[in-house]
Amino acid sequence: MGSNESADTQPVHEVAVNDFWMATYEVNWDQYEAFVFGEIQKNLVDKEKLNDLGIDGITGATTPYVEMSFGMGKDGYPAVNVTQYAALMYCKWLSASTGIFYRLPTEAEWEFACKAGTMKDFDGILGESAVFAGNNEGKYAKSGTKTPNKSGLFDMLGNVSEWTMDQYDPEFYKQSLKSNPWNKPSELYPRTTRGGSWKDDADGCSCSSRNPSNPNWKLRDPQFPKSLYWHTNAPFVGFRIVRPRIQPSKEEISKYWLDPIEDFN
Repeated sequence: MGSNESADTQPVHEVAVNDFWMATYEVNWDQYEAFVFGEIQKNLVDKEKLNDLGIDGITGATTPYVEMSFGMGKDGYPAVNVTQYAALMYCKWLSASTGIFYRLPTEAEWEFACKAGTMKDFDGILGESAVFAGNNEGKYAKSGTKTPNKSGLFDMLGNVSEWTMDQYDPEFYKQSLKSNPWNKPSELYPRTTRGGSWKDDADGCSCSSRNPSNPNWKLRDPQFPKSLYWHTNAPFVGFRIVRPRIQPSKEEISKYWLDPIEDFN
């Protein structure tokens, strides 16, 4: 993990992560709005299975009060302006609907998937594989319009930044665990996004670059308290999900369902 390009990506260090599958694409609006406006498919999973997933209830997302793509498009486009909490609740909803545990990737898992078996921050011509400041049309693009990386994953760099499970700490790599590192959140800000977005230049779109969340992403939210689910100033932030190859135990899963009061306020 890491690079020598900036202070918060040093030192370069070796880590191991357990096997996982990662979504080929970022979660799109159709998928996300099934969670926002739909219901849990109660008939698909019995209560015993929900208990195995450590799920005793799911809080539905609040209905957005403005059109959250800001006119940039929804059909085939990645969902944006979603908070890390909203992304986690989507994973919880999907887990309950399928009986299979899904979550956000850790920073280590995300970087491993991005580098795709290489040690490189980027391999190839950025404009061929990423929508970024050098080639965007003033907005994000439909998912999968660029070439995938060597693992077959589209838009790992550019288009929209992607939430990870981690608290952002510029010093974390100095004490990072060597096996499955995860800097579990203890404060609302900052959390870590990865990959850069359509608004970033080439330096911000690399497999090692790390980006902290910011309270200004809710700047125009008129509500009090501000929404747990929606940003108003982050049309460049979305997410993709992972599934561990071996489904964790109930106790392990419960660590990933962060508490909205303790961990998001």
